[in-house]
Amino acid sequence: MYMEIGCFAVCVSGWILVCSTMPTEIWTWSEVDSIVLTTSNYFSNLWKDCISDSTGVSDCKGIPSMLALSLFAVHCFSLIIICIILSFFGSILVLVGMKCTKIGGTELANARVTFAGGMNYLIGGMCSMVAFSYYGNKIRSEFQDPTYKEQKFEIGVGVFIGWGGSTLLVVGGLIYKKTNCTFLELKPHSSKRYPPYPFPDVYTAVPTKKSVASLSRTEISGSRKSRATSDSRASTVSAITDTTRTTTTNAYV
Repeated sequence: MYMEIGCFAVCVSGWILVCSTMPTEIWTWSEVDSIVLTTSNYFSNLWKDCISDSTGVSDCKGIPSMLALSLFAVHCFSLIIICIILSFFGSILVLVGMKCTKIGGTELANARVTFAGGMNYLIGGMCSMVAFSYYGNKIRSEFQDPTYKEQKFEIGVGVFIGWGGSTLLVVGGLIYKKTNCTFLELKPHSSKRYPPYPFPDVYTAVPTKKSVASLSRTEISGSRKSRATSDSRASTVSAITDTTRTTTTNAYV
C-alpha cells in the first residue's frame, strides 16, 4: 500500500511538471551583447518568440495560427498533449484501484485497474520524453552545426523540466507495471468460474470397426471348427455302431 501511495505521488509530480512546461516561455534562450550597458536575451517556446534587455523590458510575438507552426513543433506539441491526457486518466485509474481507497472491489480487480493506470503513466511518460528529446536534439544539432548561419540557441529550462517530469512518469509506470504483473501471475484462478473437469475413475475401451470385424471373424471360424468337430464325432460314433452290429450278427450266426 505504501509503495502504491509513493508511486502515485511520483507520477502526479511528473504529470504536474510536464503540464508546467506548456506555459513556460524559456525552452530555448540566447544572449547577445550589444554594448557594455545593455544586453539582449532571446528566448522562445513552441508558440512565441520573445526578447528582453537588461532594463527589464520584454516583447513577445506569438504564432498567428496553429496551422502556421512547423511540422517539428506540431509533433512535439501533439506528443506532449497525449502525455497529459494519458497521465490524467492514469491518475483516475490508480485512485480507483489503490488498496487504501477500496473502490475497485476485489484484489484482482484492483490489481487490473492499477495495472491499466500504470500503463497509461508509462506510455504518457515515453511520449513526453520523445517530444522533449526531439526538441533538445534539434537545438543541439543547430548549435554544433558550423554551416548554420542563423542565430544559435541553447537548451532552456522548460526542456529540462520536461525531462524530469517524463522520467518520473516512466519510473512510476514501470513500478506499477512490475508490482501488478507479479500479483496477477501469482493470483490463482477462481474455481467457481473455471470448475475442474471430472475425470472418470475407470476407462472402458470402445471397440472400433476393425476390432468388431476381427471379433466377428473369430466367432465364425470358431463356429465352423465346432461344427466340424461335431460332424467328425458323429461319423465316428456311427462307424463304431456299425462295427458292433456286424460283430454281433456274425457271433449269432
